[in-house]
Amino acid sequence: MKDPEATLGELVRDALTSELGSEYAQADPLIRPSDFADYQSNAAMGLSKRVGRPPRDIAGPVADRLSEAAAVASAEVSGPGFINITLSDDWIAGQASTQLEDPRFGVPLPRTQRIVVDYSAPNVAREMHVGHLRTTVVGDAVVRVLEYLGHDVVRANHIGDWGTQFGMLLEHLLDVGEDSANEQLAAGEINAFYQAANAKFKADPSFAERSRLRVVALQAGDRETLRLWTTLISDTEKYYNSIYARLGVTLTDADLAPESFYNPMLAGVCDELEAKGVAVISDGALCAFPPGFAGRDGAPLPLILRKSDGGYGYATTDMAAIRYRTRDLRANRIIYVVGAEQAQHFEMVFAVARQAGWLTGEVSAEHATIGLVTGADRKRFRSRSGSSVKLADLISEAVERAEEVIKDRYDDPEQRRQIAEEVGIGALKYADLSVARDSGYVLDFDRMLALTGNTGPYLQYAAARIRSIFARAELDPAQVSSGPILLGTAAERALALQLLGFGRAVTDVALTAEPHKLSVYLFETASAFTTFYEQCPVLNAPGETRQSRLALAALTLRVLVTGLGLLGISVPPRM
Repeated sequence: MKDPEATLGELVRDALTSELGSEYAQADPLIRPSDFADYQSNAAMGLSKRVGRPPRDIAGPVADRLSEAAAVASAEVSGPGFINITLSDDWIAGQASTQLEDPRFGVPLPRTQRIVVDYSAPNVAREMHVGHLRTTVVGDAVVRVLEYLGHDVVRANHIGDWGTQFGMLLEHLLDVGEDSANEQLAAGEINAFYQAANAKFKADPSFAERSRLRVVALQAGDRETLRLWTTLISDTEKYYNSIYARLGVTLTDADLAPESFYNPMLAGVCDELEAKGVAVISDGALCAFPPGFAGRDGAPLPLILRKSDGGYGYATTDMAAIRYRTRDLRANRIIYVVGAEQAQHFEMVFAVARQAGWLTGEVSAEHATIGLVTGADRKRFRSRSGSSVKLADLISEAVERAEEVIKDRYDDPEQRRQIAEEVGIGALKYADLSVARDSGYVLDFDRMLALTGNTGPYLQYAAARIRSIFARAELDPAQVSSGPILLGTAAERALALQLLGFGRAVTDVALTAEPHKLSVYLFETASAFTTFYEQCPVLNAPGETRQSRLALAALTLRVLVTGLGLLGISVPPRM
């Protein structure tokens, strides 16, 4: 199966080469969807100045050559030099039939890369809050898409498990007793545990002193302190894993890449950067000053690698992580799915890594920026008390509201609760994944749970509706693996053409780490199917038309289920 845009791109380049010469064989065909045809090429407009000819003089011969191609029904020059292209119905039908026979829908496998995706990253002994939703579900969707395309993906959950706060947490654990602390943390009462320790640290000088001594013991590798620290981490991980399991996130304990893992590397990283002249001593601290970064006073902005007291910060850990991922893991690409507030930090880390020679032309690192989840006031989403909303509570509320939405559809309480779990969590995840990851969005339960509009339940319902067609026909949609697909109406043609875009949507997500591009495609696919369903009877259609429409429905179902699966969203058997 050939992607329409890729096919037209090849045809336009061939036409440009024939008209202008071989030096234009790699020219950008500038293929775009069109309101006046299926697609539009703006290549002539882009090349006019370079060629020294008016755009229409270039576009005319190119359009003539395009019209001779079997895939093209017509190609016409419009305006100052746009080329409006309409694909052949036979070509669309043939490609859709081929797509139906291919378990991968014609999605190509690119050159395999090893890609590290750093995402989720909660802190030990701190509650996961609504802000972790985005870094977790966006990162997981990116991972799923990359693996679908055959890449070797390394999940990296860079949890915060080191630092001075662990002194007070460990002393508080000893004060309340290990068994009591274990129960509290495993039950998800993490904020209460942390807040109690913090309050004691501020109010009790003797506790504060014990906490400081405990930090020294931890950093020195004291066996008993390390045992307590490991217990604290283990209890917290049980809680995180319960959240991941409920969200359907693919992270496991094997994917943990905690701050503590890099501790043995920090001194070596600093020594290497200093030896290479990338880092220098400034006011007693070891700092890197990557070019192009300055403070408000115009002075060079430092990336502090070793403090004047000999301690290390999270910048050092990030430098150690990027060196480890490039040298030891041999990553070709590193994607950091992290909040927008860390943008400058990562720009500086990447700049220093390039200076050190860890990031080269063959190894890239990128910050997949994550925007805020806000309330109706467009401010950071918080509870009525003003505190951060627990992610566990947010998930539960989504499920409870979903159960209320679907309560009249199911008599069996257990089945209703199971479906509500899929619908509620699917709605929560899709609301996040359907907007550009670097944009903020308003968390609105009523909107995200609606069965109409660009929502998770709408897409789940579209898939369930298709299944109901096959249930009435007493057919298994998985067994429909051949056409021929016929395009007798505009709705059939529009749906078939839409289905051919699945591969491009998936590859675009992989290239940009932007899952909303797949969400947009899936919504447009569900909308095209809705129009098809309303205008084209399926089971009552005669002979070949019935078989063709069943084939289109089966292909739509597979695309929706596969696409939603790549977003980490399951589809209930019925709704």
